[in-house]
Amino acid sequence: MASAKIADVGNSLLGWYDAHARTLPWRAPPGSDAVPDPYRVWLSEVMLQQTTVAAVKDYFARFIERWPTVEALAAAEDAEILAAWAGLGYYARARNLIACARAVAAAGAFPDTEDDLRALPGLGAYTAAAVAAIAFGRRAVVVDANVERVVARLFAIAEPLPPARAAIRAATDRITPERRAGDFAQAMMDLGATVCTPREPRCLLCPLSDVCEGRRLGIAAELPKKAAKKPRPERTGTAFWIERDGHVLLVQRPGNGMLGGMRALPDDGWSAKADGTGNAAFPLASGTALGAVTHGFSHFGLTLTLRTASLAGGPPDGEWWPVARIGEAGLPTLFARAADLAMASRSD
Repeated sequence: MASAKIADVGNSLLGWYDAHARTLPWRAPPGSDAVPDPYRVWLSEVMLQQTTVAAVKDYFARFIERWPTVEALAAAEDAEILAAWAGLGYYARARNLIACARAVAAAGAFPDTEDDLRALPGLGAYTAAAVAAIAFGRRAVVVDANVERVVARLFAIAEPLPPARAAIRAATDRITPERRAGDFAQAMMDLGATVCTPREPRCLLCPLSDVCEGRRLGIAAELPKKAAKKPRPERTGTAFWIERDGHVLLVQRPGNGMLGGMRALPDDGWSAKADGTGNAAFPLASGTALGAVTHGFSHFGLTLTLRTASLAGGPPDGEWWPVARIGEAGLPTLFARAADLAMASRSD
């Protein structure tokens, strides 16, 4: 792309953004005097990793209502935060959220440079760049999945992902302006989400259509190209519904690993690498099979059989949770589905 056309990208895109920016609860509208709140920007960016805006909005609103500042979030109990996160998925983000909030609260404020943001727990290259640009107006190269798609088409980068990411980042760097870098980053995200969509891009509405190499070559809809996915392994496991006096036994999963630190039903040790053993880690008298639930994790699928059981020895570490309030336990989606199955069987 010629240098004159590169210079046009920023102006064209920012003009489009001023007129068409999405209204989102964590944003300062373009052209307003509002100053972006670093806490809200950071919280939204962590929540939005591998998750849609539609899925995040309600969670964001509940977090902000309950913990309106990073100091309030830092002071909360781990279990409270993990329970509030339940259902949003990718639970390592919640653990990193807790660690980062406490580091920021201890420091007194968010750092305002990309390098210093990278030093915070759980902030990778993308999140650090996004917070630096959006919250602090720093020039930073912000590349998420939407930006990858826009830039791959804009420059007709035909190399498949993930190897193409280096070229996409370099091209994004070329078009990122010194001024309004935060608005530019958000404009790129909005363009990818609403116009330069994965399927059937709306090129006639795009402010960059005149300089888009992918459109000129007739290959925009084919980009970015992706390497063939490897088959996803399928795992099996068993969870146990252990009920006593109107309460069900819940355990806390280990801090590291799948669904780390979350409340859950006891299970048989299934993992991304192996099926479960069929037996819990403590003595049980197994009862009736109630059915099975399926769940797709990022790297494998799981079919989890649910069985009733009773303790055959002393109670393990855990808590007896009122069955009538199981919806308040903050179970991750997999175990919430299993609990729904158990509740349905009780009412049959």
